[in-house]
Amino acid sequence: MTTVNHEPAAPDRRRPDPSPTSAGPVRPRRPDRDLVHGLLMSAPALGGLIAFVGVPFVYAVVLSFHNVRLGSPLAPSFFGLEQYRRIFTDPDMSGPFLRALLNNLTFAAVVVPLQTALALGLAILLNRKLKAIGVFRSLFFMPVVFPMALVAVIWRLILSRSGDGLLNSALNAVSLGNWGAFDWLGDGLTAMASIIVLSVWQGVGFQMVILLAGLQQIPAELYEAAQLDRASRWQRFRHVTLPGIRGTLVFVAMLTSVLSFRVFDQVYILVKGGGLDEDATRTVMYQAVTTAFDQNNIGQASAITVVFFLIVVVLTLIQRRVMRTGDEE
Repeated sequence: MTTVNHEPAAPDRRRPDPSPTSAGPVRPRRPDRDLVHGLLMSAPALGGLIAFVGVPFVYAVVLSFHNVRLGSPLAPSFFGLEQYRRIFTDPDMSGPFLRALLNNLTFAAVVVPLQTALALGLAILLNRKLKAIGVFRSLFFMPVVFPMALVAVIWRLILSRSGDGLLNSALNAVSLGNWGAFDWLGDGLTAMASIIVLSVWQGVGFQMVILLAGLQQIPAELYEAAQLDRASRWQRFRHVTLPGIRGTLVFVAMLTSVLSFRVFDQVYILVKGGGLDEDATRTVMYQAVTTAFDQNNIGQASAITVVFFLIVVVLTLIQRRVMRTGDEE
């Protein structure tokens, strides 16, 4: 006789049990914790950005449409686009503004490549395992710690026209008394160059630290492989160092561009107390501040800042697009 096996068949382990009791209750999906944590951590920075940048800028836009005089007993009157029209058509206002904008562009065009190249050179020079290398790094970074007011006073003593000016005294000693006294700050040809040298000396250490951190992230194995392939120093720099810090270089260049358009402190201090040529070194920020507090024209100064903000935004977007295209290539 044929025997029938009454043992229950083994469950198929390849299929999940569809019964809801074995799977447990279905819990509602929670929001992404990383997103919540990110928003909470960035909330103080976003709050400060809105409070100290967003709100003042919106208020400046509102003031630019009004005739507001500092200390005037008259109430502000609506001006419409009159302030913007005067910036570009009124010779008394358009001339200084366009000259200040040209000075800003000249300053940025020189400082951005010069300061970035010097920072990269210093970073490569200090990216070595030597004794007391930390001391040298601190010395190059020390000018960044000094406030710009102090730096401007120091360079005023260096570039002073009088006989006790350090630069004129040194050149006079080298030329055996035939140099004389040259007005480095008051001469229109050297005034902007003096501001550029001062600014690069004070700010190059900050970019150097950023690039030094980028250099230290490049794996040493890449340099060892390049040496085994008998690559020269220039070839190692071109094919290993530059690709390794490409993103850092882009960040440094964009940061330097933004900071170069904000130049104000050294110009204001040296113009007011150092005999600096005002027309040759006038910047847009200097023009806005003097319009607001020397001419008491808050509405005109607000219009200058709004126009300058839009120009800087456009130039930054163009620079970012060009750098992104270069990275893709």
